[in-house]
Amino acid sequence: MRLIATADPRWLDEALAHLGRGLVVALPTETVYGLASLLRPEAVDGIFALKGRAAEKALPLQTDSVERALAWGFTLSAPARRLAERFWPGPLTLLLGRPARCPRWFAPGSRLIALRVPDHPIVGALLRAAGEPLAVTSANPSGEPECLDSAEVARMFAHAANLLVVDGGHAPGGVASTVVDASGPEPRVMRVGPIRQAAIEEAWRDA
Repeated sequence: MRLIATADPRWLDEALAHLGRGLVVALPTETVYGLASLLRPEAVDGIFALKGRAAEKALPLQTDSVERALAWGFTLSAPARRLAERFWPGPLTLLLGRPARCPRWFAPGSRLIALRVPDHPIVGALLRAAGEPLAVTSANPSGEPECLDSAEVARMFAHAANLLVVDGGHAPGGVASTVVDASGPEPRVMRVGPIRQAAIEEAWRDA
């Protein structure tokens, strides 16, 4: 495990290089700290190993904009697009139809892929620089509380040789994102987070 502060002007280059080696980067989002990797089998496996996450629990993706998501092959229905326009960037994860471009080995058998556009300058900078979606999930061993600062991440993953921790201060939200299945005719809130169901339903129907 290695730590670098965002006050260091090399942090972004270091994080990109670390990802490029198929390794994992921990960094803040507006909700909690996350573990991020490129969509490479060994890199994604690294996140599963760090978290002790069950193999059948697919990882979410994050990207820097709706436009990038569409260019990568995600499609949004008109109501789902309204959710994206209202709440992205922000603490909303949408379950969307699996893009044809999504590698077969990633979330095998899943017809839906979770996607979020986060609202935090540090993860946003990394996503823009990467130029492609990253696998990102909360930085905590499965079943443990989410980490809200780099010290918590460093303590929980002290012996993780494949991890670079980007110290970007305290994660301001402190609560994992709201998760909504936006693949059908009605929105299904799968996990309640900062955005409440009433706000989701209002935006969904706000034609």
